[in-house]
Amino acid sequence: MSTDAIAAAAESVAGAEALLVCAGAGIGVDSGLPDFRGDTGFWRAYPPYERLGLSFVEVADPVHFAEDPELAWGFYGHRLGLYRETVPHEGFAILHRWARRMPLGARVFTSNVDGQFQAAGFAPEHVAECHGSIHRLQCLEPCTDDVWSAADVSVRVDPATMRAEPPLPACRNCGGTARPNILMFGDWSWVAGDAQPRLDALQAWRRSLRAARLVVVELGAGTAVPTVRRHAELASAASGALIRINPREPDVRHGRGLSLPEPALPALRAIDAALNA
Repeated sequence: MSTDAIAAAAESVAGAEALLVCAGAGIGVDSGLPDFRGDTGFWRAYPPYERLGLSFVEVADPVHFAEDPELAWGFYGHRLGLYRETVPHEGFAILHRWARRMPLGARVFTSNVDGQFQAAGFAPEHVAECHGSIHRLQCLEPCTDDVWSAADVSVRVDPATMRAEPPLPACRNCGGTARPNILMFGDWSWVAGDAQPRLDALQAWRRSLRAARLVVVELGAGTAVPTVRRHAELASAASGALIRINPREPDVRHGRGLSLPEPALPALRAIDAALNA
């Protein structure tokens, strides 16, 4: 790990007035969450789908909720239970500590649906989840634009087949099949629900910063689905500094920024240690 890059990152955080955390799936690996990078990574986490010849893109498709809801809820029900049991790693606490020091506040933009930032203490209204959340439900149709909590939902899953056992979650309005309020692949029925107001609030916060010193810390965001990377680059282009933490795709090609080719947790620990030195 480059000591010069760590020192420069610590200097950027120390001199900032506001913090924007932009996070992709890679940030959760240090908490023990599976890495779905490529079919091999997905099948390593879920062997039954390799036997079925199904990739992550194919399983994460809303069509299955209509055609084979036990298969669809087998995958998402397992993930719901997994995310509920996962304890956010120390890096989330480090980011939260930095956020509390910022005179103009901090926000999170994430493609993750696991609720780890909220579990680590970030205020829900300050977390913009561009792909929705597994902790909320909506109607499959949808019959309305209603989105509700999945807190009282528990899905039993056969670990050998990865199929859910009835009864499956139902829409609280029409009684039809419910699905997670997650933006899936090829999804035309996703209800933005809480996601859109929080994305709008994030944009308003960014505009309010004007020429303030903003530091953007991007973690675990790849190029396969580049939503988070693009948001981080856009946010840092005007008056911010970008710190890109990514063990596989760390390059910063546009504007000014720091590249740290490391997993999230060791990089955050190193920056925090430099801040406290």
